[in-house]
Amino acid sequence: MSDPTVRQLRLVLTVADLDAAVAFYRDALGMTEQDAFSDPDGRVVILEAGRATLELTDEPHARYIERVEGVHGEPPALRLAFEVDDADGTTRRLEAAGTVVVAPPVRTPWDSLNARLAGPEGVAVTIFEER
Repeated sequence: MSDPTVRQLRLVLTVADLDAAVAFYRDALGMTEQDAFSDPDGRVVILEAGRATLELTDEPHARYIERVEGVHGEPPALRLAFEVDDADGTTRRLEAAGTVVVAPPVRTPWDSLNARLAGPEGVAVTIFEER
């Protein structure tokens, strides 16, 4: 019998503007590009996110995957949360890069420092720092 252990969590975010998403997540937030692919149906960029990866794909490629897998409809709404070493500094850096800060860093009841930002494509993004 095969080992049932999960090897990786890959979150797939379908975006209309892949270049803008890459500029936010890779260039401004600082995620490392792990891989990138393109084909006649679109492009995908996979970014290293510490204990997970974030897969960014454009709409044509997402439609292609939907056809291949027989899935229909839009992905559910979600909030992305990124643990960083310095929530204040990361929030300022993202704001300087043009990201809208919805709520500045605040100490939460569970003692992390959280900020809410409006990421590309209207995705809600939390930047948090654990104590």
